[in-house]
Amino acid sequence: MSKPIIVGNWKMNGLTADSADRVKQLLAGLTTSPAPGVEVVVCPPFTQLALLAPSLKGTPIALGAQDCHKDDKGAHTGDISAAMLADVGATHVILGHSERRRDYNEVDETVREKVLAATKAGLTPIVCIGETEDQRQSGETEDTLGWQIKGSLPDGFTGVVAYEPVWAIGTGLAATAEDIRTTVAFIRAELERQFGDAGKSLRILYGGSVDANNAASILDIENVAGALVGGASLKPDAFLSIIHAVPAA
Repeated sequence: MSKPIIVGNWKMNGLTADSADRVKQLLAGLTTSPAPGVEVVVCPPFTQLALLAPSLKGTPIALGAQDCHKDDKGAHTGDISAAMLADVGATHVILGHSERRRDYNEVDETVREKVLAATKAGLTPIVCIGETEDQRQSGETEDTLGWQIKGSLPDGFTGVVAYEPVWAIGTGLAATAEDIRTTVAFIRAELERQFGDAGKSLRILYGGSVDANNAASILDIENVAGALVGGASLKPDAFLSIIHAVPAA
């Protein structure tokens, strides 16, 4: 059975000194209090990947990125390919985050193409799905998630799915335990419907204002195999608390 996974999405935060110090503190914390039953990933900005890769090699922390292009190379000014990420030592990549979907008009087909590119490069894709407040209030949560799963995940998908209710990201709001339980159960059923037995073992993360105070209760919910952490991942003590909140196997 796959390990639970805690992913830190640093977003557009961290200059060189900040990032190096953050990683140093995380490694020290995991040395003092190891979490061997948890897969830990940090996803800094692109500019920090090559800097941090040597420090993380051979440690309990894997290196991830926050996006990639669907093509291996070419005339795509400002973009980064999955092969480039793998080349500098990344092993994971976040795809389809709601901020990418909102700010860059990414649609499910685009996310799907990026997943294929990431898989081809040997990266583990962490694919985000989630409903907006309007969709939630209109009773369209399940329809929205169903279409995102169908459109974003290609046949043979073996990565990670992150459920991030858009209305709870960076707002300080978190869905109730019952909301999460019900929605994640639906996601599990959809994954099994689309991928058969393979869908039973795909890991589902929860993302949406996860912090040191609510992590334990969220991570104890059935079918939740970890968390995609935003703001709290920038604070080493808080991120370590979330890592150690993962229930023992």
